[in-house]
Amino acid sequence: MKAVQFLVTKPRYVFGLLAGKLTEAAYSSTFSCTQYRDVPEPSLPGPEWLKIRTRYGGICASELNIVTLHSSTSLSPFGSTVFTLGHEQVGTIVELGEHVTDLHVGQRVTVDPMLPCPVRGLDPPCRSCQRGEYSQCEHLALDASGAGYHMGTSAITGGSWSPFFVTHRFQTFPIPDSVSDQNALMVEPLSVAIHPVMRTYPEDSDTVLVLGAGVLGICIVAALRALGSQTRILVLAKHAFQGEWARHYGADEIVLHGEGDYYARIAELTGATLRQPIIGKRIMLGGADVTYECVGHDQSIDEALRFTRSGGRIALIGFASVTKKVDWTPLWHSEINIQGSSSSGSLETINGERKRSCQIALDWLAEGRLDLSPLVTHTYALDDYKRAIHESLHKGRHRMVKSTFVFD
Repeated sequence: MKAVQFLVTKPRYVFGLLAGKLTEAAYSSTFSCTQYRDVPEPSLPGPEWLKIRTRYGGICASELNIVTLHSSTSLSPFGSTVFTLGHEQVGTIVELGEHVTDLHVGQRVTVDPMLPCPVRGLDPPCRSCQRGEYSQCEHLALDASGAGYHMGTSAITGGSWSPFFVTHRFQTFPIPDSVSDQNALMVEPLSVAIHPVMRTYPEDSDTVLVLGAGVLGICIVAALRALGSQTRILVLAKHAFQGEWARHYGADEIVLHGEGDYYARIAELTGATLRQPIIGKRIMLGGADVTYECVGHDQSIDEALRFTRSGGRIALIGFASVTKKVDWTPLWHSEINIQGSSSSGSLETINGERKRSCQIALDWLAEGRLDLSPLVTHTYALDDYKRAIHESLHKGRHRMVKSTFVFD
């Protein structure tokens, strides 16, 4: 079968770093780390695993960071040296391990991409997994099996940028008939939003600031409203069409990043005042009570620190590259509390029950509490991967929200 894979070799990596400064095409050229090539279909690693035929393979910003070599190399010890890309997915079961008795061939499923202790068969599980904090698993590093930490960076699972991948029963969630493929594709990004929202849940009297109105920022807004939050939500969006989607799902105010003095506008909306240092960016006195940073770039992280009030909270959710231009002074000067948030699938407490965030997302979609299917705006065949990557890197030009590969 054909798959889009990432080959981690120093020559390819160095070529991409150098040639990528000249042309974006270098990231998917003959000499790049990203290659479209023949690979064997994955086989079941054990009796608790399933083989899935891909229906949708989502294109996430984290994959785009990998392709364009913007991901931190600090993560390289946790992934395979050759892996099939793609961790967002919808698929159909085509093969079951002998110990999987509660699912059936032909059933639609979606998958939590994390590979914590239960997937690895580790007993007893680590301290984090015992608490249901699967994204904090202490055994997520690459092991002898090639498991890695995450589907889409793992040699053992494969990824959704291919016709088939494998998944452990623990990762696998059956999709109710009432949930469309497009909505099911949004389970993973929605669950990534649910996790930090529930850990930094605002008071109804608070003002929330969401930095970034891509898929993740929109899902933060949707998750807050689905949980019943009446908090005031401000969104800083790069493009007007993104702001329109954020407002559709419950944002109160949209501020456009490239339109006017957005520092002054955010200060006005939060009741803050601005002060000008001797040189450099302005700093706020006051600001948002809770800030969700959903971009992961130097500028957005720096501005999250500047736009959050003293004693406020920041959830860093954007898949960050190496930051070089962040002034961390407001962190200690304003005693800001920062919560990192990675991936999905951990246990959350909702209505007195403990549920994994993927299941909460599926429940909301099945109940009709949310309909995220309109966010799936662009689809591609896998062999058109170069165009898919190019257009996904220029979302504003194409009015793109969520892009995905679609398989017959």
